[in-house]
Amino acid sequence: MDAAANPLSTDELSMASLFRALAGHEDKALVFHYDGRDVRPSYHVTEVKTGAFHALDCGANPESWQETFIQLWDIVEDHRGHMPVRKFLAIMGKVAESVPFPDDARLTFEVSDGVVPMQLYKADAIGIDGEIVRVPLSARPSSCKPRDRWLEQQQSSCCGSKTSEPCCG
Repeated sequence: MDAAANPLSTDELSMASLFRALAGHEDKALVFHYDGRDVRPSYHVTEVKTGAFHALDCGANPESWQETFIQLWDIVEDHRGHMPVRKFLAIMGKVAESVPFPDDARLTFEVSDGVVPMQLYKADAIGIDGEIVRVPLSARPSSCKPRDRWLEQQQSSCCGSKTSEPCCG
């Protein structure tokens, strides 16, 4: 990975892939699922922010990427249902008017109920279940980028070789 590369994992949703997956489902309820449960029906999108990051990894390699954060406030309010996809897309459209975000930015969800500290999550897929669009969120773990690159290189070179030794998978 070079310094300008986006560290978005191939199994993570980007903003563009999230929007594509939501298209055509505007009237369905949007339900985020994390830590073994769904967000409460009265959740709010409290903040959307984007930024360009420049860093050094633990191997002193320069890293650069763009990331968009969607903050979800998982609270209880009476007489509210889960947000429709249409409303979520309208919020994101409003944000994009003032704070444009790149379609291929790394996408991180910050989730808190206002009591438990905010936790970071990523979205790997979207499921459609009747009138619900469910977005499972999984914890965003830390990693060692030099080690990750080395492992990826080992896997690529091993799987790409025509040796008789099976080393893939």
